[in-house]
Amino acid sequence: MIAGVKMKKIIVCFISASVFLYSGCQYGGLMSIIGTPGHYEKTIPAEYDLNQHADKKILVLVNQPNWLDIQANLRFSLTEAISKNLREGVEFPEGNIVSYDELSEFRSGKSNFSLLLPAEVGEALNADLVLLVALESCRFDVMGESGYYRGALNAQVVLIDVPSGDKVWPESANSKAIKVGFEIEDRKREVAAARLVAALAYCTTRYLYDCPKAKFRIADDRSSIGWESWD
Repeated sequence: MIAGVKMKKIIVCFISASVFLYSGCQYGGLMSIIGTPGHYEKTIPAEYDLNQHADKKILVLVNQPNWLDIQANLRFSLTEAISKNLREGVEFPEGNIVSYDELSEFRSGKSNFSLLLPAEVGEALNADLVLLVALESCRFDVMGESGYYRGALNAQVVLIDVPSGDKVWPESANSKAIKVGFEIEDRKREVAAARLVAALAYCTTRYLYDCPKAKFRIADDRSSIGWESWD
């Protein structure tokens, strides 16, 4: 009888221990799931984190060559779009971004503006950094009489430290190639141009902060394929 009671106690203890261990494993597994960043929590680390340089002043300098005749002032619209992304995406202080009006006033007062180095322009406007966006090509194609547009916009981008005049981003190349485009836009030419500008601005600034992985790629991003080669 005593042996039977002891055996029951052993069985009960074994079951209790098993339940405890199983619960612990389940709890541990649950905590590991909770502790693992979800898809929307993962980020692409910044190639150059501007948030760590929020005390500095930055100038967005868009170079639109004269031969790039597209009947659109991309210099203005891109400066405004990139500045907006710096404020909202990168969370760079608005007061630390040189305004387009200030840059435009300086440009109009300098007959030799095109000969100035980006760092020289930045120094004249009391900037610590210059985000240079050099436009390479822009193309709009109207698809017959349908009113639909195809478009592409390419640029080379570089971030320059004004005091030294050195490039600080990107590290592994002379500049960052940004290419955007779309196959169909069924609205006005101005809307198509604004779409390209917004895409180029985003694809530029996404490298300058820890960007959510789910938002890093956008539909109009063509930086990794030969989008410019379409007929």
